[in-house]
Amino acid sequence: MQTRQTNDHERRTEQRQGVLLHLAEGALSLDQAAVILGLSVRQVRRLSAAYATGGPDALRHGNAGRMPANRTEATLREHLLTLASTTYAGVNRAHLAELLAEREGIAVPERTLRRLLTKAGLPAARAHRPPRHRSRRERMARAGVLLQADGSRHRWFGPQRPFATLVGAIDDATGTVTGATFRAAEDAAGYFTTLTQTARGYGLPWTLYSDRHGIFLRASNRPPTLTEQLTGKRSLTQVGRALDEAGIGWLGAGSAQAKGRVERLWGTWQDRLLVELRLAGITTLDEGNAFLPGFLARHNARFAVPPAEPEPAWRPWPDGLSAETVFCFHYPRRVARDATVSWGREALRLPRRRDGRSWAGCAIVVEERLDGSLWAGHEGLHLPLQAAPAAPALLRARHLSGRSEGRPDLPPGDQRSPATPPPARSGPPRPGPDHPWRRWP
Repeated sequence: MQTRQTNDHERRTEQRQGVLLHLAEGALSLDQAAVILGLSVRQVRRLSAAYATGGPDALRHGNAGRMPANRTEATLREHLLTLASTTYAGVNRAHLAELLAEREGIAVPERTLRRLLTKAGLPAARAHRPPRHRSRRERMARAGVLLQADGSRHRWFGPQRPFATLVGAIDDATGTVTGATFRAAEDAAGYFTTLTQTARGYGLPWTLYSDRHGIFLRASNRPPTLTEQLTGKRSLTQVGRALDEAGIGWLGAGSAQAKGRVERLWGTWQDRLLVELRLAGITTLDEGNAFLPGFLARHNARFAVPPAEPEPAWRPWPDGLSAETVFCFHYPRRVARDATVSWGREALRLPRRRDGRSWAGCAIVVEERLDGSLWAGHEGLHLPLQAAPAAPALLRARHLSGRSEGRPDLPPGDQRSPATPPPARSGPPRPGPDHPWRRWP
């Protein structure tokens, strides 16, 4: 690169020297020399005066042949190439510049790093695709109006590790990731966790935009049940019920391109988060979930944009509701007479009511929360449930065939063993002394 720049400078100097010689001999005018050199008449007059006094050396630039003051040192270049090909292999150029500044304490501009790696022949981690001719939808004007949610199934913890699903949500107006969690598969608990993080950190959005997964929508082509026919309403999924209670609208996308913002987020994270998980040595779901909060803060600081309107649209929780009571699994139950409710093969016991009344016959909702605890919801009250004690054994009279000495049903002096059965009576049974047959006149 330096040799090519030097050759170009030498050729330009020779060209100017030849034109100025013709100008001095009167073969060219100032206007003609200015057109040939691509300079102004004033600049050609200045060069001609400098050439007359200083000769060809006056035409050379003062920095010609000098090393640039901002040139990267050779030892640093070698160190950067070693890191890019070993520890940070497969990291894109922009992310690599950030990681070098954060983890290695090496501040290198992205353009400089890109030029060094390209000159060394290291290929880029991701090839830039040509832009497609597709019009994009404008962002929402205010934060909290539309929240896009989705799950990405990928080998997040390494190519030799099993697949895991990362469930996350991103605000449409700002591109802020409001919550995310690793799950073994895309499930309702993952969306409950993400929505809880969003509600605690920002508030409730107006609308949730997702695909038409069965987590949000029951099969629309199935026939309605008897209960649905009587009530005139389709039954909701657990997530659909939670969105309805929180007052969050739901929109189902017809294609993956429709919710492109969250889809592009997965592309970014499969490039950046994958690398950072590998560098941190994280291989399990619990370790990944503990790593996510710090990564989300850095990601939002790097990629979030200000909204068109500064006033946010996030809503606070309505009175009497909270994320713990809404974003969990609900199961309606009827309380038995002993103040218990069925829970699989077990029974759960309700605490005593403060008003002294009985729980028998009351309709409650068993809340299975994200931390695994069980609560009972009834008319705005939320009470913890405990395992009921085992039911007492039912005592009944036993029919024993044996006799024992000293019992009143054995005559005195009877030495038969309790295990010895009484002697069998031969022939038909004889009637007793008070039988009507004996009293017949």
